[in-house]
Amino acid sequence: MHNETCKTDIPKLMEVSDIIIEAKGIKSFFFRHSIDCKPGQFIMVWLPGIDEKPMAASYCSKKEFAFTYQTIGKFTTSLDSLRKGAKLGIRGPYGNSFSIKNNSCVIGGGVGMASVSTLIGALKNPVIISGARSKENIIYLKRFKNKNMTVTTDDGSFGRKGFATDALDDLLSKNRKIKIVYTCGPEIMMKKIFELCKNHKVDMEASLERYMSCGFGVCGKCMVDDKIVCMEGPIFNLKQLEKMEEFGSFARLRSGRKVTLKEYHTAH
Repeated sequence: MHNETCKTDIPKLMEVSDIIIEAKGIKSFFFRHSIDCKPGQFIMVWLPGIDEKPMAASYCSKKEFAFTYQTIGKFTTSLDSLRKGAKLGIRGPYGNSFSIKNNSCVIGGGVGMASVSTLIGALKNPVIISGARSKENIIYLKRFKNKNMTVTTDDGSFGRKGFATDALDDLLSKNRKIKIVYTCGPEIMMKKIFELCKNHKVDMEASLERYMSCGFGVCGKCMVDDKIVCMEGPIFNLKQLEKMEEFGSFARLRSGRKVTLKEYHTAH
């Protein structure tokens, strides 16, 4: 068992201790190392010869941590070929973290639940909304089965049929005790949540996903307007999001070129 943290700008090779299939095309890689990671922060994961990508620390205890990923490109497809005992380079954690406030709602879309998962454990009795395309895409169902969680699916194959944002709108209309909404997921979903929170006069914090090469503000590829996501984010509050014209509309590619979110996700 290793107890040292891995806060460094040089990747530290760590052995994969366990691999869990969370849902269709979604896995978690565990490491028997400690890492001083606050809810919302991320790590950089290096697969030698392939690439390095930012990943949310989706599990974090004194003895181990994990990241959860969805297979969508070359890097994650390469991760799929790994087995227990394989080694990955880990550095971090980086970025800021969620605040911890009472009377909260946590809403995750798809694999975006990974970025809010450790936050749920840090909050006092949060209301949880987990949205997915269908039953086979839902993650952490057993993990949070004893929590106050509503699950929505686009096709109605599990839980409430419809979007997670519809469930949030109903919640905020009926529950005046909710003071803050925490979220991570597709940016089109988070933009709708932003609008709902403004309308209901509820605070909000969102975890933004952008292309990151360094993790400490050098490359500039993760910029949203004048904000460096890897350093000033990835968590931004409602007042900050209000000033971001690119939020919900634009992102930058590996080259740094600004494109629409649709083009970004197609290329990314």
